[in-house]
Amino acid sequence: MKVLVIGGGGREHAIVWALGRSPQVTEVVCAPGNAGIAQTRIQRGFQLVRCIPVDLGDLAAMVAVVQAERPALTVIGPELPLSLGLVDELMHLGFRVFGPTRDAARLETSKSFAKEFMQRHGIPTAAHGLCTSLGELRRELPRFSVPVVLKADGLAAGKGVVICQTHLQAEQAAAEMFSGALLGVAETCVVIEEFLDGEEVSFFALCDGRHAVALGAAQDHKRIGEGDTGLNTGGMGAYTGDRLLTAAMQQWLLKNVAQVAVDEMALEGTPFHGILFCGMTMVPQSDGTTLPMVLEFNTRFGDPEAQAILVRLETDIVDLFDAAIDGTADRLRIGTQPGASACVIAASGGYPGKYRSGLPISGLDAVREQDTVVFHSGTAAIDGQIVTAGGRVLGVTAASGAAPDASALKNALGKAYAGLENISFEGMQFRRDIGWRGLRDGL
Repeated sequence: MKVLVIGGGGREHAIVWALGRSPQVTEVVCAPGNAGIAQTRIQRGFQLVRCIPVDLGDLAAMVAVVQAERPALTVIGPELPLSLGLVDELMHLGFRVFGPTRDAARLETSKSFAKEFMQRHGIPTAAHGLCTSLGELRRELPRFSVPVVLKADGLAAGKGVVICQTHLQAEQAAAEMFSGALLGVAETCVVIEEFLDGEEVSFFALCDGRHAVALGAAQDHKRIGEGDTGLNTGGMGAYTGDRLLTAAMQQWLLKNVAQVAVDEMALEGTPFHGILFCGMTMVPQSDGTTLPMVLEFNTRFGDPEAQAILVRLETDIVDLFDAAIDGTADRLRIGTQPGASACVIAASGGYPGKYRSGLPISGLDAVREQDTVVFHSGTAAIDGQIVTAGGRVLGVTAASGAAPDASALKNALGKAYAGLENISFEGMQFRRDIGWRGLRDGL
């Protein structure tokens, strides 16, 4: 079968890589793809993935690519095409497509919708207020102690969340959101949210409109600096492990968060098909227990979490996509390689601020460890040379294999960092402490 993947980052490279391992797949096309995706081979046919340029913000152009290629399955990777209603358009034209509709994707694309939805249906989340003007925000602020969190309502490429240490700082941040100075687009709604103090974990569920099935969990590292310091990024690395969440906690999240979301979305007339990313904060309580609270929903695979999760996936990824589309996720047995995995991001110098592109990358061919894969996040090919083309450039990802439980994460991290030692480009930066919490906890 021929599969078309929409997107061009590390998440999409991981999806393409997983598709390349499927015995059902004979051809993969990616739009727009990147230099690493274009070098990925399909195991069954030994041919390379074909990349087609397309603007991910142009709905008509993306539809035209699908119409020209006529794939048996289209997989939508990033959030922007979902927000534009690409799934709706392709379904209307009779194409088989993996991902939520525009209305279902509001769980991610509208913070105000998500917060009100969680409140309506008893999904545990932080207290919040919705403000449509700076005056309204000033009236709401006294209800919240500091630090307080401000969130832009719409998609903001990871820049729409500000943790404010004072109410004055919150007013200033809100003013910049409403004026457009912060994000380049004037927000019409800003969410005020109670600050949650606890460790974060990303829980993923495969959803088919009626059922939610646990896919895996990962812990991301958002800050640019070691020790979780500095500015927020799109994610500097992630890890998974069999003991990241207990079986009881995973079942609790599945029953009380993911399945509730799927049930209530269906009742509200917007059935959810695809990946539900439940961004959780595990808030410690005075009695020693932990209270899981939803920080945010995303309606697709995370990045870089997808890289760490998919390298351990043993089930054919096409079977996951088919089950979500056909409403049969409850019949699917999802197999995962035991142990742990880790993804370490190599980023451009200056990221998440200004950075240079077009810098030659060396050493990619030297990463030959069996359980290690280099996923490309922001690369291009110029005259046969792979160069940097983004803030996050590469995700060196490794699985532990059959390492004992006590050393699984250490083993995966060792492979990832060993692979990274072979790679270089001018200004390359990466965190050297990915997985530190898991190592601390003996994961």
